[in-house]
Amino acid sequence: MSEHLADSVRREIQSGYSQFLASKGLQPRLGQKQMIAAIANTLSRTMPGSRLAAIEAGTGTGKTVGYLIAALPIAKAAGKTVVVATGTVALQEQLVERDLPDLLAACGWDYQFALVKGRGRYVCNLRLDQVADTVRDRDQGLALFEDEMSFNPDQKTMATYRELAAGLADGSWNGQRDSWPERLSEVEWRPLTIDRRQCAGRRCRFINECAFYTARNQLDEADCIIANHDLVMADLALGGGAILPPAEECIFIFDEGHRLGETTVRHFATECRVNATVSWLERLQKQCKGQAPLFEQAPSLVEQLSAIERAAGQILLLLAPLYPQLQRLVDSSERDDGRYRFANGDVGQTLREQSQQIALQLARWSGRLQVLVDALDEAQSEQHFPVPAADVELCYQQAGSWLSRSENLLALFNSLQRPVSSDKLPQAVWLAVEQSEGGNMDIAIHASPIEAAEILTSQLWNSCHGAIVTSATLRALGKFDELKRTTGISDDAHFLAVAGAFDYYNNATLSVPSDAVEGNKVGEHTDYLIEQLPHYFEPAAGSLVLFSSRRQMEEVFDALDREVQKKILIQGQYSAREMIRLHKERVDQGRESMLFGLASFAEGVDLPGDYCRHVVIVKLPFAVPDDPLLEALSEWVEGGGKNSFFTLSLPQASLRLIQACGRLLRSEGDSGQVTILDKRMVSKRYGRDLLEALPPFRRAL
Repeated sequence: MSEHLADSVRREIQSGYSQFLASKGLQPRLGQKQMIAAIANTLSRTMPGSRLAAIEAGTGTGKTVGYLIAALPIAKAAGKTVVVATGTVALQEQLVERDLPDLLAACGWDYQFALVKGRGRYVCNLRLDQVADTVRDRDQGLALFEDEMSFNPDQKTMATYRELAAGLADGSWNGQRDSWPERLSEVEWRPLTIDRRQCAGRRCRFINECAFYTARNQLDEADCIIANHDLVMADLALGGGAILPPAEECIFIFDEGHRLGETTVRHFATECRVNATVSWLERLQKQCKGQAPLFEQAPSLVEQLSAIERAAGQILLLLAPLYPQLQRLVDSSERDDGRYRFANGDVGQTLREQSQQIALQLARWSGRLQVLVDALDEAQSEQHFPVPAADVELCYQQAGSWLSRSENLLALFNSLQRPVSSDKLPQAVWLAVEQSEGGNMDIAIHASPIEAAEILTSQLWNSCHGAIVTSATLRALGKFDELKRTTGISDDAHFLAVAGAFDYYNNATLSVPSDAVEGNKVGEHTDYLIEQLPHYFEPAAGSLVLFSSRRQMEEVFDALDREVQKKILIQGQYSAREMIRLHKERVDQGRESMLFGLASFAEGVDLPGDYCRHVVIVKLPFAVPDDPLLEALSEWVEGGGKNSFFTLSLPQASLRLIQACGRLLRSEGDSGQVTILDKRMVSKRYGRDLLEALPPFRRAL
């Protein structure tokens, strides 16, 4: 370990690891020891900005133990907080409910940890209380929904709400969506939660019972916070330190780090559905008029509502010409998918000037909305305010939702008015024809960064105390170059790949059938799959068949014999969780079972033992060529004189292929076969590069 590491910290790490192994009856794993040493060396560096590492730890390494054993003592000695950010809520809960308590007990360590989720995962007590009133007064209920979502709960939904309220009251439920024993649909859940602009915080009459603030209060005492990638991005978008401690006070560990770039890009993207926004502003004007009589005893609020109504009208005038103008662009497109992408992110002078005017009005309007929100916030704490508290609470939430939406619109139009620079990475801007919930057609304007590198470098890597990015799959084509490009991790960071604990050669075989068809010959390839896939069932065990295209997956399934279909569970037929449950049930009964899945089944799905003895990858997982983000990035790469296939498409396919193959061996006792039904794996020169990057399976090619 590093010479900069204090002896007391080094001893704590070493003794903690020894105690953990002894308590579990385990022998040290080489990869795990290498990982612990690499993290300790990285986090003990003295130069600011140098405490950054990317560590690929193969499945079976025990990376959770590796990063916690090393990071917790170092962070405590430095007075910093460890923030473990996972890719999913499920992994968050696994860390909190099982991995962390188990590790601390085994090591004999006393560290405090806390789980933090986004506000939307917690019920709002006030909202739950309002729901009951809203059902009795449908007109007032319109104020609760600003996103075109109708609220008309049936008797079953209302019974669920009563059960939730009872669970909160008697303490049997902690207010987290994920801890409710039954699945809560989005339609049921969304009315019960709010965003940060709608929350009155300490002024709320339910503050002492609030599940969200109860969870937040635990953060102050925590040595380790378990978050997820989205929540870290939400904190960065708010300037940092709004949800989590300030970045300079944190050591971040990004588990499932291969998702980090994609999550960042998605989080900083913006959009606006033009007709829906016009309808919202028109409805908002009516709501301002409707609210005014309720506040006749508070004339200053009536005046503010009136000013907000007038300002909304000015924005409507600016938005009016947009739809026909954008429709003409969509109509001029040679594509048949209802999309139009602006080359190099350049929306043209006309739309840029319109966006500038709209952004100016939105900025002024957002300022007015903020004044209204602040006034209503103050009103909630005044004991003798002349308006009933329930009306003030509801109007506060309504105004908060207006402010949130205006800020999102402002972010979009601010991005559209920026001039395009040839020496700066452009954003992707495109139009998409979409259908609203009411069945009417709309045009959405989308703007998104095409890479996360600049965002992560400026807002995270250059400011945090330290960071570790780890996953079973970080390298593409055997290199970290793709990770560097997508996340901005510099060459000066510590890069390490440690082997997993599996004996790939003796436990698994990789094959490409000699009669396989090249995956880009779509019709011929589909016919081949229809003929061959019925032969890939495993007796009394499970198979996982991974598709790159939903259309091809459904075409193949529909063409199969009825008796064969009965043995297959296809994605979309059930929820992913239910598919896995039924699949395991069939295997437990000694029956054959095959899962047909898309990209989401190629990572994160855990089917150990007989649940998956065969992984079938039907086609090399190249990204859809007409994805607007990939198109924009390819355009930029090609403009710089590089080949987008070898720079972008091939490394991304390598990552996806490795992840897909990783579904086979999930524990040291697993065995089975990976079959790739795409001849390009052996017929194309790049196929050899993809092959060499895979785990060292025994090959039957």
